[in-house]
Amino acid sequence: MGVGVRWSAKRVRLWSAWLLVPPFLVLARPAAASLVVGGAVAALGLVLRAWAAGTIRKDAELTTAGPYAHTRNPLYLGTFLIGVGLAVASGRLALVLAFLLFFAVVYGRTIRAEERRLVERFGPAARAYLASVPRLFPRLVPYRPPGGPAGRFEWRRYRHSREYQAELAVAAALAALVVKAWWR
Repeated sequence: MGVGVRWSAKRVRLWSAWLLVPPFLVLARPAAASLVVGGAVAALGLVLRAWAAGTIRKDAELTTAGPYAHTRNPLYLGTFLIGVGLAVASGRLALVLAFLLFFAVVYGRTIRAEERRLVERFGPAARAYLASVPRLFPRLVPYRPPGGPAGRFEWRRYRHSREYQAELAVAAALAALVVKAWWR
């Protein structure tokens, strides 16, 4: 898979998520309880994404430390928690179901393609990692590869990833839901 194809898939994934925003805001019927529960789930997703973004060294090493010792895709699990959290905050079951379908279709393909790329790049180490660490939902006991885990959290990696953009987007979405709940 060439870089252009991955870029294209990434763009589709990111832009398709933005297409969900207008119907989300129109259909949402937030209440205090849905905002609190959904906001907490989304916040957990943000923390997980931040931890993962500060740990991974994409294409430089097979990252197996931090959240990657528990799940192969902590960034996507974080995204899943953010999406579910915002959908719950909306107060509409239909939006929760729509997000689950969107995530399964879009991220399912992405995750499988990335797994193939890891095996191509890192060979037997990647195969052992893929066989030992769950695809999405985490294991409690961290994975310990031979020679020790690779990767550690670094603030510069976190900053370089521009993960603050996700934080701003979630804050804006929750603020819009709070305003909508208040005006109802």
